[in-house]
Amino acid sequence: MPYSIALAGKGGTGKTTLAGMLIKFLVKKEKTPILAVDADCNANLNEVLGLRVEDTLGQAREDMKTNVVPSGMTKDVFMSMKLEEAIIESDGYDLVVMGHPEGPGCYCAANTLLTEYLERLRDNYPYIVLDNEAGMEHISRLTTSNVDVLLIVSDSSRRGIQAALRINELAQSLNIGFHNSYLVMNQIKDEPADMVMQMLDNEGLKLAGTVPEDAQVYEFDLYGRPTIELPEDSPSIQAAFSIFQQIIN
Repeated sequence: MPYSIALAGKGGTGKTTLAGMLIKFLVKKEKTPILAVDADCNANLNEVLGLRVEDTLGQAREDMKTNVVPSGMTKDVFMSMKLEEAIIESDGYDLVVMGHPEGPGCYCAANTLLTEYLERLRDNYPYIVLDNEAGMEHISRLTTSNVDVLLIVSDSSRRGIQAALRINELAQSLNIGFHNSYLVMNQIKDEPADMVMQMLDNEGLKLAGTVPEDAQVYEFDLYGRPTIELPEDSPSIQAAFSIFQQIIN
């Protein structure tokens, strides 16, 4: 069975950037091949990784729904072909992108497709990194299920910590099958306040560590450079690697 790590958190906390750092860490440790999954309908993990997206699972679902199937080919074979085309290969890892919703209404069909496809793929990879959409919607839909580690990313604000605690509480109440959950505080200027630590202790959410605010991350983002290319002496990379070393087998 693969070792899977899912990232969750409210928007603006640097969750996707941290997912890229995690992939960089796993490649460095030769824990490959890795399956990276962008389960956010506003997909941008590919930008962090410096990859171009041509096909998504959502588009494959749309093509099947609108009967864009070649003559003589069954829908099952067509869908299998489209799903294979959605895999973006890179050095040490592959990326699969959920894609945007198929218009107004429920996104459940695409989530179901993603879940079924992951089940087919998972045994080909010893490690899976799942970057989820902001908030708690992916957890309530059970997109994030049967994971070894749930990494909840937050900033140091009280509102951010409260959101992280709600995500952890919801994940526990749904019994989705994760073995451990941790909080990572990102873009930190100072050490967490005593009040914040007390909030975490009261709810039983473990703080895995903090990642400092890093001017290089901002610069890479500003100029559209993939943050997976950040140098290993970057303060944020060093802090993130230290966290991953402690919590990932």
